[in-house]
Amino acid sequence: MSPDVTILYDTIRWEEKALLEAGEKNNINIQMVDCKKVALDLEKKPEDYGVVIQRCVSYYRNLHSTAALEGLGVKVINCLNTGIFAGNKLFTHMLLKKFGVPTPDATVAFSKEAALEALETQGFPKVIKPTVGSWGRLISKLNDKDSAEGIMESRENMYPIYQIHYLEEFVKRPPRDIRAIMVGDKIVAAIYRISEHWKTNMALGGIAEPCKVTSEMEEMCIKAKKAVQGDIVGVDLMESDEKGLVVHEVNNTTEYKNTVRVCQVDIPSLMLNYALNVKK
Repeated sequence: MSPDVTILYDTIRWEEKALLEAGEKNNINIQMVDCKKVALDLEKKPEDYGVVIQRCVSYYRNLHSTAALEGLGVKVINCLNTGIFAGNKLFTHMLLKKFGVPTPDATVAFSKEAALEALETQGFPKVIKPTVGSWGRLISKLNDKDSAEGIMESRENMYPIYQIHYLEEFVKRPPRDIRAIMVGDKIVAAIYRISEHWKTNMALGGIAEPCKVTSEMEEMCIKAKKAVQGDIVGVDLMESDEKGLVVHEVNNTTEYKNTVRVCQVDIPSLMLNYALNVKK
């Protein structure tokens, strides 16, 4: 029996288990496929995957498996362009600006010397982020020249991607940000991620509370989703004291465990129903 939906993963998290359980509950034939065990013959018609929901944690495994499957004619959610655009903070920033979505101010520099010169001109504090990365890893607050030099010096010995210096304004805001889960053109649920630390990532100890969705927020999130050509994404927003709502990230394989927990919304079922409707 051919699957209705294939969940392609490389790590089983709560989210992937929830999708399987939602399939069983809704009588949807779900196929769970470990990407680490897949070998695709690019010269042959692939087996029937139904619609693939891409859930690989690995950025590179995610991109390359999506590219291969799409090239073989398989529908993948999210598509390759979303993986590329949303997976890179610089790409996301430029597309958000193009679509008229407010963002934190940012600068990109292509050497340590150029980055330090920009910081001297623009002032501190700034937040330095790897253009590719998640869960708040390798994101640092630069309070002065000494801290900037030390952090950038360490990056000189890392992969070349970490030598692209993406510098973002340190946004003055309440001690929280917002994660909105988009399924199609709708925010199905949103949470505040609250922390006394300037990083609010749930992986770093943030606390989740329900967030009321406003028309302004939904309009911004729809634009953000379309900017990266996404179907199902997480949009991260901050409440800037100066600018109001700004979008600072769009997540390709968004986590939603805490959103389900505090909002009591069946996001996995909504995702599967969306995938089935796309298939039609």
